[in-house]
Amino acid sequence: MQTKPPGRALQILLLCLLWASATQAQDLPPLTHKLTPIKTPSVAPELIFENMDEETVDLKDYRGKVVVVNFWATWCPPCRREMGSMERLYQATRDSKVEILAVNIGEDLDTVFSFLGTVEPSPTFPLLFDTDAVSMKKWKVKGLPTTYIVDTEGRLAYRAIGGREFDHPAIREAITALGR
Repeated sequence: MQTKPPGRALQILLLCLLWASATQAQDLPPLTHKLTPIKTPSVAPELIFENMDEETVDLKDYRGKVVVVNFWATWCPPCRREMGSMERLYQATRDSKVEILAVNIGEDLDTVFSFLGTVEPSPTFPLLFDTDAVSMKKWKVKGLPTTYIVDTEGRLAYRAIGGREFDHPAIREAITALGR
């Protein structure tokens, strides 16, 4: 029995994977560029988790800044898709009163670290770890991704359920306006 050389089988496998990912990318709905205002702003719930350096990060330490709080996971396709736009927003607003805290739900450092190698541009903003998913109830997160924009007074100003293009001018303007 004759078998195909491993090189040819590998080429076929790679072509199939490329075709499948291209097909999936075409089937995905576009990320939106709207935020939903919260009609009656309330104080943001507690948010205290460790970052990738195992340092404790507390949302209260960001008073006086606008904070984008994003709840996400590596297995979530829109979470993966919006990560690059969050980094572009972060870079564009670094000198202003805007911060981003991305709270990973239910995964460990190794899983998130390996995912970061697939994101372009790779995030430089703080990634926090809620390995037990306790923040979902406090923050009323029913699905991922969910994002809240916290104003300079620590109140919830906007919400976004589902993927967003965070570097879109409309979103960027809404967020930066809260810091003026």
